[in-house]
Amino acid sequence: MRHASLVASLALGLSALAGLAAVHQLKPAPAWTWSLPASFKPPRIPADNPMTEEKFQLGRRLFYDTRLSGNGTQACASCHFQHLAFTDGKAMSTGSTGELTARSAPSIANTAWNPTLTWANYSILDLERHMLVPMFGENPVELGIDDSTRNTVLKRFRDDPDYRARFARAFGPGQEAISFSNLIKAIAVFQRGVVSADARYDRYLAGQEKLTEAEERGRSLFFSEQAQCGNCHSGPTFSDQYADVSSREVRTPYHNTGLYNLDGKGGYPDGNRGILELSGKDADMGAFRTQSLRNVALTAPYMHDGSVPTLEAALDHYAAHGRTLRDGPRAGDGSRNPHKDPRLDRIQLSADNKADLIAFLRTLTDETLLTSPRYANPFK
Repeated sequence: MRHASLVASLALGLSALAGLAAVHQLKPAPAWTWSLPASFKPPRIPADNPMTEEKFQLGRRLFYDTRLSGNGTQACASCHFQHLAFTDGKAMSTGSTGELTARSAPSIANTAWNPTLTWANYSILDLERHMLVPMFGENPVELGIDDSTRNTVLKRFRDDPDYRARFARAFGPGQEAISFSNLIKAIAVFQRGVVSADARYDRYLAGQEKLTEAEERGRSLFFSEQAQCGNCHSGPTFSDQYADVSSREVRTPYHNTGLYNLDGKGGYPDGNRGILELSGKDADMGAFRTQSLRNVALTAPYMHDGSVPTLEAALDHYAAHGRTLRDGPRAGDGSRNPHKDPRLDRIQLSADNKADLIAFLRTLTDETLLTSPRYANPFK
């Protein structure tokens, strides 16, 4: 018995040493620093999930790993493609079981500065809580983790020596480190670390590059009362929802842009009626979060339901003060929607104005975001 006990102890000791060796094969990561242009202030970070390079790199792997879904077929990256500025080019995304989402997948770039995280839910204020939706949500199913697959998903990562080493470096040794709580924290750190701040427009602001005449006309128009764009698409993220460490007051406005008017009373399609579905207030019908315009030339189709196919069509929509659908079950004159933001009626755009605006909007494309190995699939 004593011999057997000694053998068991030695085996445990060797196993622990092997685990430590695997951990030490990963070089110590440098302390986290934000490298941002002057127009950006550091974002607010939860005290219980500080930024570290170990968590960022672990989160990057998890973001691209299909083992994170219940049936092992889909990853976060399945709906967020780097070359499309972390959108997927679809009106609605497809979950791991083939079910469609109700809304278009927004970009994850610059989400560290977003005070809310979805199109129309002002109760989700941080990425950690938001991750519960794609992971465990049932309507619709996205990653499809449920009671029948929770242990299976964790086992996939606990059985992988590389992941054991990475979780140990990020959260400490022991199998308990590989938990859904820590998995979510790592992915949230990766998402917060995906920054888009190196577009031609950023270099223009820094005095490093000039805009063409058309781009400059578009820039002036964008921030004018004539076009009204800059009133909602403001600040470094080009959204009027923005929060940084210096913010004492964080505003989270939502807007109705006259996309629908089903019943002549401002109605939007069931299941996609904006924050009304949370607030229950009639005035909130069709009110959705202002999306960032960074990389907007790559993120078609547009609007919460992807019902506007091109950038040109999006500008036509605003120039008409709302969209008119003449046929079909969603027919109606959105320009007469009583809940519409009244600022849309001040917009005056000619064909030349729209061409100049598009020229400017293309300066918001960040090639670094699209090609950086730091954000890329680590399994390729």
